[in-house]
Amino acid sequence: MRRWNGWGDEAIEYPVPPGAARFLEQRLGKAQGIPPARLADVLAAVPPSRLPRLALVDREPETRARHARGQSLPDWIAMRSGHPGAIPDGVAHPATRDDVRSLLGFAARAGARLIPYGGGTSVVGHVNPAGGDAPVLTVSMARINGLLHFDETSQLATFGAGAAGPDLEAQLRARGFTLGHFPQSFEYSTIGGWVATRSSGQQSLGYGRIERLFAGGMLEAPAGTLELPPFPASAAGPDLREIVLGSEGRLGIITEATVRISPFPERERFYAVFLPTFDDGVATVRELVQGRVPLSMLRLSTAVETETTLRLAGHERLIQALERVLAMRGAGPEKCMLLLGFSGRRSLVTAARKDAIAIAGIHRGVRVGGAVVGKQWQRSRFRVPYLRNSLWEAGYAVDTLETATRWSQLPKLVQAIESALETALAPLGERVHVFTHLSHFYTDGASLYTTYLFRIAADPDETLHRWQALKGAASRAIVAHGATISHHHGVGLDNAPYLAAEKGDLGMQVLRDLCARFDPAGMMNPGKLV
Repeated sequence: MRRWNGWGDEAIEYPVPPGAARFLEQRLGKAQGIPPARLADVLAAVPPSRLPRLALVDREPETRARHARGQSLPDWIAMRSGHPGAIPDGVAHPATRDDVRSLLGFAARAGARLIPYGGGTSVVGHVNPAGGDAPVLTVSMARINGLLHFDETSQLATFGAGAAGPDLEAQLRARGFTLGHFPQSFEYSTIGGWVATRSSGQQSLGYGRIERLFAGGMLEAPAGTLELPPFPASAAGPDLREIVLGSEGRLGIITEATVRISPFPERERFYAVFLPTFDDGVATVRELVQGRVPLSMLRLSTAVETETTLRLAGHERLIQALERVLAMRGAGPEKCMLLLGFSGRRSLVTAARKDAIAIAGIHRGVRVGGAVVGKQWQRSRFRVPYLRNSLWEAGYAVDTLETATRWSQLPKLVQAIESALETALAPLGERVHVFTHLSHFYTDGASLYTTYLFRIAADPDETLHRWQALKGAASRAIVAHGATISHHHGVGLDNAPYLAAEKGDLGMQVLRDLCARFDPAGMMNPGKLV
């Protein structure tokens, strides 16, 4: 069963290796885990539903509590402390588009606010009820999850918006195809959620972000149905798909999505190369991307993230041996790990790997242990989020943020974000462990993905206060350097205060006008985006 107050399946554990625990204690100080609230106590405090009865709507306390929050750090604090805040008054499980339209009418008659719910993996507050006097109906898309249409000749597939990553890929691979969209939340996130938040997968360099993959679909809005035909291209005015992409449930409910698929790769390989410094790494990835070497993935870690990754991996003796060999080859304490992914025909993978290794070699790249590290990353890439559970139980909170900027601004932005986070809790006498990697790449720039750890306080309100100080400091640094407030997590509640700095006054007015056109009564997911 899925955890109600953490990440993933209750049966899966990802323990913190002893060496990693010592490493974190050295960086942050000794921590103390806080016993979590019991689900039974949370359910006992769930208020009665304010919604009328309807066959499609589940008003049971446990169903409502399990759909009350996503996966942001404030969500974790709320659920682990047993104070989830506002709870939806009901959770609907439509099976068809007609059911969705019926639910829109039901919510309008009941004066309810409506929240679309995919996999509940949002880390910026997309699925949280806003509170207030109006009842809240959460609409789970889990039952609208099938493969609706498959066009092998055109390489297009249409899915119900509730299709989760593993189910979607299983249906495509049975036919010899893949979407190639693998966010870290892949196990639980859905295709509708990917579209609504402008998601990026780990192999977006080869397959593309969701806006390239999304060819068309259907949106059910209070004002009516928006159909987006999957044209290969069109010059017939502005592209209305761009209105739906990143709409975060403010305009309506995405019920189906047509996506561009690819033949399942004949070969797929992941390799690691270690660069002596982060500057060497940045020069390498920029040359690879601007030279259009056909890779499916790149990921470049800073020296601190490289060290942290190796410590969290366990296998201390093997890691020590690896580091000794790397140091002898010129990759010492400032070394940075570069992961490279290759997908496609056997000949293409072989040629791309040869080119990439040669370019890394020009920048002093060291390949010791590259194949082993690459295979280990591939095996564990969807299990890493489970570390959040074990780290929390050890007394450490983990959060992430991401942005993107052009190459010329990238070094300054990394330094500004990390410095803002490292000093944000100094007035409280608390330390913060911060590390970054570049996760998605373009000819003109790259995205930064920063992780930070800090100690949990005995008082959940104090833990939330620490997070607010960290999130605010980093967000202000991002805005001050002209970078985007979100590269692939969307806006939600957490990033909304900073959106106007990016869109401008007129841009924000346009977004509000769109919301009013599609949702005149303002019933759709209020408080998110704008």
